[in-house]
Amino acid sequence: MLKIVILDGHTLNPGDISWSALEALGDVQIYPRTAPELLLERAGTAEVLVVNKQVLDATTIANLPKLQFIAVSATGYNNVDIAAANQRGIPVANVAGYSTPAVAQHVFALILAMTSRIGAHNQSVQAGDWSKSPDFAYTLGVIPELSTLTLGIYGLGRIGQAVAKVGLAHGMQVLAHHKHPKRDAMEGVTFVSLPELFQRSNIVSLHAPLNQDNEEIVGRQLLSTMPKPSYLINTGRGGLINEQELAVCLKENIITAAGLDVLQQEPPPADHPLIGIPNCIVTPHIAWATQAARQRLMQEVVLNIKAFVAGDDRNRV
Repeated sequence: MLKIVILDGHTLNPGDISWSALEALGDVQIYPRTAPELLLERAGTAEVLVVNKQVLDATTIANLPKLQFIAVSATGYNNVDIAAANQRGIPVANVAGYSTPAVAQHVFALILAMTSRIGAHNQSVQAGDWSKSPDFAYTLGVIPELSTLTLGIYGLGRIGQAVAKVGLAHGMQVLAHHKHPKRDAMEGVTFVSLPELFQRSNIVSLHAPLNQDNEEIVGRQLLSTMPKPSYLINTGRGGLINEQELAVCLKENIITAAGLDVLQQEPPPADHPLIGIPNCIVTPHIAWATQAARQRLMQEVVLNIKAFVAGDDRNRV
């Protein structure tokens, strides 16, 4: 019977979906989290390891003689030393595309939270301000209508395209900067240079993969060119933003607000420069994590393991 060990299962399934499809594949051992000092003990008998963010470096892989396959329950796989796995002949498979609807939903949750200021208005009402108001209605500031704003998307892959569709449905003008504009042309979306994207967009949403060419590419230089009101959304990779410069831009009202689901360091330190700024919303990397998205992720992990058993290279990285 195939020995399958899940080292950080809480991320994939905190208890609201079933493990049954995975458990049908063999002898399954599930650990919600695994401390580094327990990794070799727990993974030592595994033929298949399922990991989300658990680090499998070259030393660890070298010390797991029974390991035959690594199933990453995520899209990103930089936590696994792929070269070391290849040297051992151990395939590594990831899952892409499972979270697209969830991330697009979260992007607009952040946009609406910043533009309509639902939370701030509710807090005002709860504090008694409406009860004391001489008028039947009041606002805490100008509420922009999405149809009057331009949405700029950095990276028009699957998630970027899903965000563009929602923006177009709201009547927004949609711009994009993308490596493959001809290949990924989309009706209603105009491709522009990166500087023009910021110069023309009230809202910029980041969806490009992180690499050495675009690390910390979003900073004061680009943000200071945005028209008001100006909002930055990041549900992609924290490393795309120069966090110190963004903090300054928010504090000096160079941009109106930011909505972030990812940071460079996760979990962040308590004194992180972007935590505690009133016009910066930070959510704890949850854009991908709807129940439906995690169910799709579970199904794909199961299919990847089944393919491995059948001798097929499905989603191998």
